[in-house]
Amino acid sequence: MSSEQTKTKWGQFIPLVTVFFFWGFVAASNDILIPVFKKAFDLSQAESQLVSLAFYIAYTVGALIYNGISVIIGQDIVNKLGYKNSLALGLVISALGTLLFYPAANLHSFPLMLSGLFIVALGFSLQQTVANPLAIALGPITTGSQRLTLAGGINNFGTTIGPLIVSFAIFGSAANASTDISVESVKIPYLILGVAFIAVAIFLKMSSLPDRPALVEASVDDTKSIKGSALQYPQLVLGMIAIFVYVGVEVSTASNLPAYMEKDLGFAIKDIAPYISLYWASMMIGRWTGAVEAFTDNVSTQKVLRFIAPYLAFGIFLAVNAIAKHDLAPFYVYGLIILVLIAADMASKGNPARMLLIFSAIGIAALLIGMLTKGMISVYAFTSVGLFCSTLWPCIFTLAVSGLGKHTSQGSSFLIMMIMGGGIISWLQGVVSEATGIQYSYVVGIICFAYLAFYAWRVSGILRSQGISFDKKLSGGH
Repeated sequence: MSSEQTKTKWGQFIPLVTVFFFWGFVAASNDILIPVFKKAFDLSQAESQLVSLAFYIAYTVGALIYNGISVIIGQDIVNKLGYKNSLALGLVISALGTLLFYPAANLHSFPLMLSGLFIVALGFSLQQTVANPLAIALGPITTGSQRLTLAGGINNFGTTIGPLIVSFAIFGSAANASTDISVESVKIPYLILGVAFIAVAIFLKMSSLPDRPALVEASVDDTKSIKGSALQYPQLVLGMIAIFVYVGVEVSTASNLPAYMEKDLGFAIKDIAPYISLYWASMMIGRWTGAVEAFTDNVSTQKVLRFIAPYLAFGIFLAVNAIAKHDLAPFYVYGLIILVLIAADMASKGNPARMLLIFSAIGIAALLIGMLTKGMISVYAFTSVGLFCSTLWPCIFTLAVSGLGKHTSQGSSFLIMMIMGGGIISWLQGVVSEATGIQYSYVVGIICFAYLAFYAWRVSGILRSQGISFDKKLSGGH
């Protein structure tokens, strides 16, 4: 690939990642809506987690609709409409969902609020189906997973500023924050978000993004892909469960954190947003660290960037919170925890199975520390889970679809379907919390990480038996 071709690919990649930003912005903003809705609608902790359930179950419903329509018309929807049209359609669907926030706020209707979030995520389901493989296709296959990790880093820029913006819209600035909670204050920012969805849909339609890119489905020759369905591959079936529990622990850790900080530690709801922002910023920190190979082949430069990238991302978190006039003093110590991430990333040596195993083990340790300590130590432990969830999506995705050959796109749609774990496991932890207390309900997350560690071990053997070596595959000659 010439330098000019490479430039063109990055020129196409930049507008694409706009949709990754939106996914993060809305998903993390849900963590602010949960305590607001809980108080405004007088909900139990389990009932408040219906926000996460409605949002993430839409991914499964969307995937089922997608596959159902594809069967009926006898052709894959994205192949029929094209990638740009499909992305634009997904954004329009999400925009329609934001419109429901206006009557929902006026009618003080929790079910209507949930319906709005459901439709927003329904659009996201189609966008995810298109954007994930497209991000991999816009450049050399050797850096495809790193490009997906980088797109995830942009996603987490949205998760970092989303809670702060929504919190500002509801409560005002940190210095002049109101303690009154009204769902009326939610409708305007979501209407503005809907306008942004439409604007980006138009922008993408006018961009140079390829409408029908030549997607690289797998590194294994299709002649080896002799099975009749993607579901006949154990790495995919076990990987579907892995995506379910991964998204579950990622979302439930953050969505139950406000209740823990408010009930057990005495925080006011208006003061929780910076910590939710820190959790999602931790995802950005980890993903920026894991994406350095997408920028350079030079090993020495990569080593330097592995230290620069995470602290640059951490600096962005500090900057946006400074702009929001939040006290930064409680967050400086978090810079030491980032060193654990860097060490774990270096120990993984680019192997997705090894990274999944190491990060899952540290995730279990972080949750145990959070459950067994008090005060700010427990808060930092819970927020650090974001660091160790950060790169697990591309790890699981890569492991699960490897060796599927012509069944890769079908396998990808099944993986997107399992994003519903974010809602179900969040709700499950809410139920457990009513029996054990919120702090000890994080045992649910420990179980999730334990399965991910098992998957990392098990899938390594499965892929080796199929002649797939990730150390060789992901090195790309670097």
